Amino acid sequence: MISEEQVRHVAELARLGLTDEEVARMGGQLGAILDSIEKIRELDLEGVPPTANPLNLTNVLRPDEPRESLPREEALAAAPEAEDGMFAVPRID
Repeated sequence: MISEEQVRHVAELARLGLTDEEVARMGGQLGAILDSIEKIRELDLEGVPPTANPLNLTNVLRPDEPRESLPREEALAAAPEAEDGMFAVPRID
């Protein structure tokens, strides 16, 4: 169980302003999280590799390889306005 003082300390570190009701609710939730961590500590995890995700996901992005860029004229063709071979945008003051 986590004390109200500990919840308020964690909230202060996180720069969270909690009401008394939120402190009470967070105390219960943080206590449940700490209980779960204690149960995990009791397991024999010898030989189990560390993981950040339980799913066997792979990166679906294409390799980042250099290639020819879009010709300037083609890139500027869709621009609302171009000037001296560059995009013309309204001035921001």
